[in-house]
Amino acid sequence: MDVRGEASTAGWARWGTAKDVKLPDSASRLLAQVLDLTPPPSVVALAAVAVPDCELDGAVLDALRQMVGDGHVITTQEARVRHASGMSTPDLLRERHGDVRLAPQAVIRPADHRQVASVLDICSRLGVAVVPFGGGTSVVGGLTPAAARYVALDLGRLNQLLAVDPVSRTATLQAGLRAPQATELLAEHGFTLGHVPQSYEYATIGGFAATRSSGQASAGYGRFDDMVMGLTVATPRGTVRVGRAPASAAGPDLRQLFLGSEGTLGVITDVTVRVRPLPARSHYEGWRFESFADGLHAVRRLAQDGPRPTLLRLSDEIETMIGAAGSGRSEGGCLLVAGYEGAEVLPTVEAAADVLAAHGGVPLGEEAGQQWARHRFDAPYLRDALLDAGAFAETLETAAYWSALPEVHGRVRQAILDALPDGALVLGHVSHVYETGASLYFTVICSPGPDPIGRWRTAKAAASEAIAATGATISHHHGVGADHRAWYAAEIGDVAVDLLRAVKQHLDPAGILNPGILVP
Repeated sequence: MDVRGEASTAGWARWGTAKDVKLPDSASRLLAQVLDLTPPPSVVALAAVAVPDCELDGAVLDALRQMVGDGHVITTQEARVRHASGMSTPDLLRERHGDVRLAPQAVIRPADHRQVASVLDICSRLGVAVVPFGGGTSVVGGLTPAAARYVALDLGRLNQLLAVDPVSRTATLQAGLRAPQATELLAEHGFTLGHVPQSYEYATIGGFAATRSSGQASAGYGRFDDMVMGLTVATPRGTVRVGRAPASAAGPDLRQLFLGSEGTLGVITDVTVRVRPLPARSHYEGWRFESFADGLHAVRRLAQDGPRPTLLRLSDEIETMIGAAGSGRSEGGCLLVAGYEGAEVLPTVEAAADVLAAHGGVPLGEEAGQQWARHRFDAPYLRDALLDAGAFAETLETAAYWSALPEVHGRVRQAILDALPDGALVLGHVSHVYETGASLYFTVICSPGPDPIGRWRTAKAAASEAIAATGATISHHHGVGADHRAWYAAEIGDVAVDLLRAVKQHLDPAGILNPGILVP
């Protein structure tokens, strides 16, 4: 099933079709008081979206069909539209208006690594750009190449669990495997990845690796790049296989070259990952802190000195207020959600509770945590509901050291408010923690105005400048894509940019792989 629902064209320009999440009446009333909401235009039906005819000549199409099979080189209007963009709010707005600016000429569906490698060889020789496509969940322009003529390389047929090593606790998964299916297959062997980002319902294993994804339970399980033991990558120059031991001193770790490369250096076709036994117990609970500063202090204490929960998520005052309006809770301050998974969680829960209470935390009980767990995937669907209600909602994220985190939070929030002087709500939370720092995730809700995408670009640029000025990173887990490329170049510096370009030139001499993405 496509991220937008291949079985149905109804509501196609949305985050997903797995469920219909409604905006609570209390939240709608609050937004109406703060923002100037305007009824949105009707969504253009998928069948009415116009795309130019496929311009690939017969020789290109014949070569691709000979490699992957006639039925797996698809040039239909629907397939091309569905693979034309990611899932950012600007992407969804353009789709709702029927504005598919640059659709792929064709959608190619290889069956295995050999076919992927052959497709790259054909396209490199014939000068056709290639955009790898997993779950289509990029929110940073990662699927919008700077190319007039390209094909989407849909990895959906590479969807197998290839191997499990229960002694070493590793598993090899193909790149097109969706996260829920990977969870089911590993569970049959008694294991889990423990990787559950907000895109979990649709995203793929290859996408996790290519974007350095971070799951909601990263405090306990680690980021996805922490889990990766080995990779197989198809490039126009040939196959690269890296990672053959749990650790190595044999030169630089070349796994890191492809992790986060966003399809610009090669196409990841399988990943060997660390897995862990299925947890026998899970426990979620909520805590209230008087202020975001108090909550940060408590979260830092757990992250640095333990005991560390599997999940730690601290909302600031505005996000807590908006969440309370939608859930019926009445507490003020800041909400902390802590989650625990393992063979026996009670001792960790009790020890962490002592720390949280000692730093001013007030327990709210399991229901507050369970409520978050029940709705952990709802936020992108609420974005659709907000668009339906006439509001614009989008997100951005960063990460910084603990000492800089309060300044980053304040300056980014203020930069967004200054860029949207006619009114906006800026919600923030800490979503991932480390010994040395944490990530900050912001949600912006504002009136769309006559040019909502232009307004967002202005606000996003202001936020990005604030992130750079405070020494934070331009992205913690969304990636670089096209949207962050200029700030990424400034972050790594000229020498590193030249190095990245040299690697790109070596692996992809014809420049066909996701041009205009990541590489400055």
